[in-house]
Amino acid sequence: MRRIDPVRLPIAAMGSLRVRFSSPETVRHRPTPPPGHPQLARIGWPGGGVGWNRFHASGTNSGPQMMPDRFDPSNWNIAWGMALSGTLTALAAIAGGYLFYRALLAAMRRLAAMSETRLDDLMVERVARPLKWALIVIGLTMAAQADQGLLLAWEPLARFLRPAVLGWIAYSLIKALAAALELRLDASEDPVAVRSHRTRIAILSRTATLVIVIITVGLMLMAIPGVRDIGTTLLASAGLAALAVAAAAQPALKSVISGLQMALTEPIRIGDMVKVDGYTGRVEEIRMTFVLIRSWDERLITVPTGRFFEQSFENWSRKNERLTGPVLLHLDPATPIAPIREEFQRYVTAHELWDTRTANAMVTEAYPESIELRLAVSARTIGDLWTLRCELREHMLEWLRENMPDALIRHRLEVDAANARANVN
Repeated sequence: MRRIDPVRLPIAAMGSLRVRFSSPETVRHRPTPPPGHPQLARIGWPGGGVGWNRFHASGTNSGPQMMPDRFDPSNWNIAWGMALSGTLTALAAIAGGYLFYRALLAAMRRLAAMSETRLDDLMVERVARPLKWALIVIGLTMAAQADQGLLLAWEPLARFLRPAVLGWIAYSLIKALAAALELRLDASEDPVAVRSHRTRIAILSRTATLVIVIITVGLMLMAIPGVRDIGTTLLASAGLAALAVAAAAQPALKSVISGLQMALTEPIRIGDMVKVDGYTGRVEEIRMTFVLIRSWDERLITVPTGRFFEQSFENWSRKNERLTGPVLLHLDPATPIAPIREEFQRYVTAHELWDTRTANAMVTEAYPESIELRLAVSARTIGDLWTLRCELREHMLEWLRENMPDALIRHRLEVDAANARANVN
């Protein structure tokens, strides 16, 4: 037999051969071939390790080509019986889990149909899809305990799928519970209570879903050995890292804390009419870090949540929407007030939007060339008050033009000499 040194072997000497080199570890564990085997040659490595490698005849002078052992089909050791058994067990587990899911879903829907409310139906429909995959994963996990071949193939995948499916179920339950609670709010007759509960549901459900997502992703990453080792290594420096992250993310953390404080203290709620930084509108959505306000002209104003705790703002519907609004009339100083007050009282009393609480006419200012008459009215809601004020202003101006035209302010310029010349001409 020939002993070949693969490092010192000239390329010209290998022109008619293509040699497959193996690592010393692979060569060391290869069994000794029978003497005089025509396709094997003894190879010695400079770093140590002697074994047998196979030579393949080649008519080209392309030089040596290295092929790893793991890509050689002749070196693959596949237990086809175990693979077939694992595949059949996995199919049976999937079929069993799906059949159990269909039976359980039918029972849940039957129980939900016995209830008069739609809340049960909503909960069942939201958790149906994640429940199906959860039962299939549970079936595969139980079957893998009885089949070694399935266990070897399933366990690496199960490390990721189990926390993912559990997180999906928890996420769906939170969403279904929030939707069910909002559905119950639609039957309430107290608009203030509805806004309060809807605000808490929105903020707390988003907080819960954020926590679920973070925990689920963390569990999936911890299934990776490298990530788990890095987490263990960094645990000693977690204190300094937490301080650094807190200092860098101070604005974001401040907004998140403000969002939680918003849910507990409720300075504003979804549907409240507020005035912030000169903008007036309805609170349309409350997030953890910002609040969306819809103005009367359908613009959407974004305000950070911390703004409502650091600076003052106006909430026009904190307890209820009953407000009193003014209509200001600037009149001539010589105008009699009694007829105007009488017409104002008559019109407001007959108006359908007036809630019978406030209807006052008072002179609030007196200037050299005018007086300010304030007509104060009230209504049940902010929208009704706005409509009532606009219609009252239009009616009073029209009534003054028809019945008391001298009450409207006019700027006059009288020159006696000019009038005399105009008369002569």
